[in-house]
Amino acid sequence: QVQLVESGGGLVQTGGSLRLSCAASKFTLDYYAIGWFRQAPGKEREGVSCISSSDGSTAYQDSAKGRFTISRDTAKNTVDLQMNSLKPEDTAVYYCATLSGPCRGRTWMAHYWGQGTQVTVSS
Repeated sequence: QVQLVESGGGLVQTGGSLRLSCAASKFTLDYYAIGWFRQAPGKEREGVSCISSSDGSTAYQDSAKGRFTISRDTAKNTVDLQMNSLKPEDTAVYYCATLSGPCRGRTWMAHYWGQGTQVTVSS
């Protein structure tokens, strides 16, 4: 069974950085397109970034461009999200998910979800 576990969330001040990690057990993440999503209180879940399985291409929502970087660590079997210049509006629960469709455009179809990790950015 696919299991994803997110880690790296926490409390950080505006302008700070966090690195989230999505780890998998019992399967290899390299074979899957992986997306990072987030859900703020009272808002719908939204995609943040994704990385393809075939050529490593990436996609970002406008809110994440220039500040967030998604990458794979094949040795650790993780997909990481480096988040810099964090803003209070980045506060949310962040989820990773395998994608059932391609990592392309701005809308991505998630399949299996992790349990999420809380990111709180204080002003």
